[in-house]
Amino acid sequence: MWQSRATLALLVGAFLGATGCSTTKVSLREGPREYVATDYEDVLENWTRSSDLITLRDLDNLLKPTATFESWDFRWSYVIRYVDDYRVTVDQRKKLLDSTLAETKDAHHFFVAITGGERRQNDLTKPDSAWIVRLIDSTGNEVAPNDIKLIKRPNAIERTYYPYITVFHQVFRIRFPRANVDGKPSIAPNAEWFGLRFAGAQGSTELVWDMDLDEPRTTGPATTVPAQPAPAQEATEGSPAQ
Repeated sequence: MWQSRATLALLVGAFLGATGCSTTKVSLREGPREYVATDYEDVLENWTRSSDLITLRDLDNLLKPTATFESWDFRWSYVIRYVDDYRVTVDQRKKLLDSTLAETKDAHHFFVAITGGERRQNDLTKPDSAWIVRLIDSTGNEVAPNDIKLIKRPNAIERTYYPYITVFHQVFRIRFPRANVDGKPSIAPNAEWFGLRFAGAQGSTELVWDMDLDEPRTTGPATTVPAQPAPAQEATEGSPAQ
């Protein structure tokens, strides 16, 4: 009996606290970074959130989403890790960094893995999915995605660079427009937080990124990679956020 009550208490705590919140604040500031390859794990953690939607009646985990916001900052670190792994040349490094950072200009990209509940109902690309996902912020913005792609078989890069995915997850790339239909930013400049809301008939849960409002959003469009000696091996096919 004691164990049952303890288990229930833990589940209640998870249920009440499962909003994906984190004490780590993030910034959408652009501009050069000074990352090295070994920084990637810390940067990934800063930009990744997870939560649980639990029903107390059945003590069942209905949904466990985990998402990484592929921000300017994240992408810079990703590329530095990638070019170190694949020993690409300096010219290839610059082209890869420029192209992946350019993708942040028109859209907000998220790498999302979900599990829990009935797997067949968790396909976010299906019209009869049990869940819809929205980009939200503290000012009341709520934006639907303009593209959701199911990754049926995550490749070696995805399994390595997003190590939280398992064989039990369904994996997606989700893209949201940077501006609402009225032309206003989908993440308001004065937003204290932004996040993803997963909602359906069974309930809802949110992944939240708290904003560091003390830092400016943009410091400039610089996308140049610091010069480094060119390794001999050519680039392997594959790039971030594709």
